[in-house]
Amino acid sequence: MLARAHPRLLVPLLAVVLVGALTGCSLFEQGKPSTPVAQPTAGAPGGSQLEIPTTVAAGQVSLLQRLGEDGPMRTLSVERNGAWQCVDCAGDGVTSRGTLAPELTERLQVLLANPLLADETDQARRYRTTCIDALTSSLITSAGLITSQDCPGEELTPVAGEILLLLTQATPAEVKG
Repeated sequence: MLARAHPRLLVPLLAVVLVGALTGCSLFEQGKPSTPVAQPTAGAPGGSQLEIPTTVAAGQVSLLQRLGEDGPMRTLSVERNGAWQCVDCAGDGVTSRGTLAPELTERLQVLLANPLLADETDQARRYRTTCIDALTSSLITSAGLITSQDCPGEELTPVAGEILLLLTQATPAEVKG
């Protein structure tokens, strides 16, 4: 039973680690750095602690998307000023950069400042991924990690859903399965 649960948990964990690494190496390090939170990891040797960023500075957001367990990882980081960087956006290994339009930057900031976002975090919802080979999207915000999957029966989070829609429509990249 543990062997079946492990692959489901591995994808979101790897996504968070990848965003942390990319956020730490961001070309847009004008804001505050990520807030690291020590969390135990089942795969760490000797049960050691691993520093995994689960939040970013206020006004920043990172999006990780992966189609299934073997699909390419799309990583999009957006700064408070609307500057964005997308790594492997279309699964082709290319890094794209740009800036959101001012009205979209303003809308994103309003959504990220919404106090209801804290109720949509994985921790608050006790979220668990349930679908296999679905598109999994993880938003890393100052409120925390918010994960969703594109599968039947998945309950959409209103604020995080709007953020996800804004980010995927405002950037040129698409996940290709």
